[in-house]
Amino acid sequence: MSHSTDNHLATRKYFQSGDIKLSYLDYGGESANVLLLLHGHMNDARTFSAFAEAFQKDWRVIGLDQRGHGWSEHPPQKDYTRDSYVNDILNLIRTELGGRSVTVVGHSLGGVNAYQFAARHPELVKAVIVEDVGADISADLSFVEQLPERSASLKELRESLERVGVRAIDYFSESVFEDEKGWGFRTDLKGMNSSQQNINGSWWEEWLSSTCPILLIHGKKSFILDANQAEQMVSRRPNTKLETFEQCGHGVHSDDPEGFYQVVKAFLDEQVAR
Repeated sequence: MSHSTDNHLATRKYFQSGDIKLSYLDYGGESANVLLLLHGHMNDARTFSAFAEAFQKDWRVIGLDQRGHGWSEHPPQKDYTRDSYVNDILNLIRTELGGRSVTVVGHSLGGVNAYQFAARHPELVKAVIVEDVGADISADLSFVEQLPERSASLKELRESLERVGVRAIDYFSESVFEDEKGWGFRTDLKGMNSSQQNINGSWWEEWLSSTCPILLIHGKKSFILDANQAEQMVSRRPNTKLETFEQCGHGVHSDDPEGFYQVVKAFLDEQVAR
């Protein structure tokens, strides 16, 4: 995906959302069209870096480190409610973007946050791209609590991921850092399970109550979303399009970056042209 000529690095910025400080990457761009990128659990904004650079020419691109992830603070009392995640997006738009409406790309956790935000704040959302997450959600992140706070080496850290049964090692290792204590994850390991539990459940009402265009991207080999539910989500909701990637798992944007870019770009070009 070598669409960016200047390889413009993002600027790290911070803002206040309620009682915590959150961080985002501002990839710049002069456009009035804002593309807001929301990562999944155990990840952060940099997972979308190549994707963001590809859109810099025509969009102002922002990648949020959601609460408890990346460079954003870990909330006190493990506050990972649906309301808090959605309000973080609202605060970002109000304080950093002057209240202008955005187009949102969300993976997994970020996808739920995106479509729930669109349902609650329709005036602020032009379109949504939801990557591989459903309206009925049931997943378990309790294994994350078994990961060590620090490991002595990168090899040891990778082994700890294998030991708790993580297959997507590369995905998890994107939020790894080193400090004087050793190698660890930037993510709030103690809070992820409650974050996931707050997402588990049925969200059909919010999936169906927004009217903006939605592109649902599904990895056929995903362990999170199955083909039957993906098709239901599209058939039950007007103004919704499905793109299925036969060879991809849960992380389509990392399994097939070029294909992901192409379908999102085609969808966005269609929306902007309207």
